[in-house]
Amino acid sequence: MGASLPPKEANLFKLIVKSYETKQYKKGLKAADAILKKFPDHGETLSMKGLTLNCMDRKSEAYELVRQGLKNDLKSHVCWHAYGLLYRSDREYREAIKCYRNALKIDPDNIEILRDLSLLQAQMRDLTGFVETRQQLLTLKSNHRMNWIGFAVAHHLNSNASKAIEILEAYEGTLEDDYPPENERCEHGEMLLYKISLLEECGFFQKALEELQKKELKIVDKLAYKEQEVSLLVKLAHLEEGEKLYRKLLSMNPDNYRYYEGLQKCVGLYSENGHYSLDEIDQLDALYRTLGQQYKWSSAVKRIPLDFLQGDKFQEAANNYIRPLLTKGIPSLFSDLSSLYNQPGKADILEQIILEIESSIKTTSQYPGGMEKEPPSTLMWTLFLLAQHYDRRGQYEIALSKINEAIDHTPTVIDLYSVKSRILKHAGDLVAAAAFADEARCMDLADRYVNSECVKRMLQADQVALAEKTAVLFTKDGDQHNNLHDMQCMWYELAGAESYFRQGNLGMALKKFLAVEKHYADITEDQFDFHSYCLRKMTLRTYVEMLKFQDQLHSHAYFHKAAAGAIRCYIELHDSPPKLTTEEDNDLSKLLPSQKKKMRQKQRKAEARAKKEAEEKNEESSAGGISKSGKRHAKPVDPDPCGEKLLQVEDPLLEATKYLKLLQKNSPDSLETHFLSFELYMRKQRILLAFQAVKQLLRLDAEHPDSHRCLIKFFNKVGSMIAPVTDSEKLIWSVLEAERQTISQLHGKSLFETNNSFLEKHEDSLTHRAAFGETLYILDPNRRSEAVKLIEGSPNNIVPTNGVLGPIREWKLIDCVAVHKLLGTVLVDQDAALRWKVRCAELFPYSTYFEGSRSSASPNSAFNQIRKSSENGSSNHSVGDHNAESGTSNGKLEAFKDLTI
Repeated sequence: MGASLPPKEANLFKLIVKSYETKQYKKGLKAADAILKKFPDHGETLSMKGLTLNCMDRKSEAYELVRQGLKNDLKSHVCWHAYGLLYRSDREYREAIKCYRNALKIDPDNIEILRDLSLLQAQMRDLTGFVETRQQLLTLKSNHRMNWIGFAVAHHLNSNASKAIEILEAYEGTLEDDYPPENERCEHGEMLLYKISLLEECGFFQKALEELQKKELKIVDKLAYKEQEVSLLVKLAHLEEGEKLYRKLLSMNPDNYRYYEGLQKCVGLYSENGHYSLDEIDQLDALYRTLGQQYKWSSAVKRIPLDFLQGDKFQEAANNYIRPLLTKGIPSLFSDLSSLYNQPGKADILEQIILEIESSIKTTSQYPGGMEKEPPSTLMWTLFLLAQHYDRRGQYEIALSKINEAIDHTPTVIDLYSVKSRILKHAGDLVAAAAFADEARCMDLADRYVNSECVKRMLQADQVALAEKTAVLFTKDGDQHNNLHDMQCMWYELAGAESYFRQGNLGMALKKFLAVEKHYADITEDQFDFHSYCLRKMTLRTYVEMLKFQDQLHSHAYFHKAAAGAIRCYIELHDSPPKLTTEEDNDLSKLLPSQKKKMRQKQRKAEARAKKEAEEKNEESSAGGISKSGKRHAKPVDPDPCGEKLLQVEDPLLEATKYLKLLQKNSPDSLETHFLSFELYMRKQRILLAFQAVKQLLRLDAEHPDSHRCLIKFFNKVGSMIAPVTDSEKLIWSVLEAERQTISQLHGKSLFETNNSFLEKHEDSLTHRAAFGETLYILDPNRRSEAVKLIEGSPNNIVPTNGVLGPIREWKLIDCVAVHKLLGTVLVDQDAALRWKVRCAELFPYSTYFEGSRSSASPNSAFNQIRKSSENGSSNHSVGDHNAESGTSNGKLEAFKDLTI
């Protein structure tokens, strides 16, 4: 390194390297310039200068200098290493690996380059290469603990846990008996726990237990020790010892649900699906009563029995659980109980319990059978819980009456307005929901959560500009929207993207969806620093868990929403491409398709050139804003603030395919993935891929309306195609004919018969009838009136329940909206769509989509009357009809609207 230089310049070169490592970039640059004055073609100095400039955000110069340095000295490992580091900084990991390998050809035993290569191999999951590199590092420097551990972890990640155990045992054989010293006890203990987890993974439970108990004194994390020990005892069927240990763990933390689950396994009273016999329920009840006596302050020991108890015992336990929490005023009580609504009959019992409490407190100020008087707030929290209960059951009228009663009782509780906002959202009045969320926000301007909830409601109501103004109240001064992006505020970007998509602004919708996709790319990149950190700090179990999490990262719900949203945007862009300006249209219309393609390529190159020039100008203009280290602090400029360039893609379906492949890989069990796949490949005329999507839909849920739609659409399309001519077409045709016989729905039936049998199975379901009507119209457009009649004749049955305060209907608002769109846009029957709208306006009076009489879309609704009176300066906001939305209870809230934090 710098060997070809005279002593003085060689020392200067060492100073450049040291300055680079200590981030003193100006100092390093000065030393590089001093060398280059005498030796302007010295390759290693040019490369190091380029690397230093890269850290000062002068990328174009950096690449130019590093390439020049490499050209001048191709046999220098320093030049290749610098080039690799440059690529690594730009996340071009594959290119960086190539550079490192070239460097290693020149200097195969360079530890720094080997270490950097191993980090990239771990990042890229090149596990075979990772094992080889870590082995080489261990061979070169076997007295370094990190090399032993890195080699073991590499084998573990490469699905060779037994080899990893051997390496760790060999490493332990190199240690003294009195190891570790006091300052390394935590790290050594972590290594031992990692080794025991590997033994457990390999199925050597007895050996793992013996090793654990043997090394007990050397393990610092006693809780992890006990949890590992009890896990091994249960797997070895030593249930009595396991039970004792779980009871010890419960005495340490009686609110840990996993400990209760483990205890149930030890006493033979655990079921994966939560179903128990009557005898098992009695035994479990006795167990939890005993535990309840031991841990009186534990919430978990009172809550868990509600999951398995039935009938009168459930009613008694639920009563005992709910009452203290209502007295305390716990706003999250309904969230705690919400999982019980999925179990038959329990929602009815909860309703009965809460109504009895409400009635008793209203008449006697006491709980039923109670002796002590309850504080006035107990009634308010009871009404609060009841409102959420009826909201969950779809009885929005009753829910609103209860929440209005609670607001009248105590108008200063913010949670009441938030829940009212949520009820109105579910009832279909998104504008009123946003208004009440804003009222809740104004009652506590320093509460970030309430602010965020308000922003979400505004975006759902398509009030994007107002939502942005509200969101930035909690960001730093300056470029506030970039702050939201930098904070990776994905819920905000997703809600904004959906709003823009509903409004037809595909550019902004795509921009927001792709911003979320970029966050996931950033999260993937963020693991890079941990490859060396975790080996150094010995947090090995957590490190392996993190890598497994990263491998499943793109299966997260937010990424699924973003990718699916981007695909829908690209499909819409393909179906309705944006119109060119008149001049462009006239110019391009005269050209041949090949000439048009060349013209667009020229335009793209010109745009790229202009962008590069703008970046260079930006670098020059920001020369003054340099820190002591020499790094610039220039704010990035958004080159496409409105997403217009995203709409100028040549092939939208090709772009959509990129995201579809990610969904197919990471969300293969989602119906939406395969439905989008079907829509995309049908447009691309990729028949076999579209058929693959149909088969996946039938595998996941053959009775789902979308699965039926795709099946009928596909074979109807295939039936209308011209006879195959080429060999490839004949092959596709023969595959489809063979596969058709394997589909039970089509076996020996025509498409009409398949459609009719689907209707017979689901004649009481609105969504299935809608699917039948749509496919009937596709098969025979002359039978449109029959399809419309069948959809309009769908029964809205009452859900079987013993609800006290009114019936619950089967139809959901979202399904009725979908049917209205189907009638108006697919079946193109505006009269039927109007009749459906009138019918649904009665069923959903709060729905703005159907312009229900009580929604904010109706000029005579209570909400609009309140708004008019507030605009006229009236401070009296009370409304007689509490089933409608109550108005702003605080007449002075308008004064807070313009406040900022």
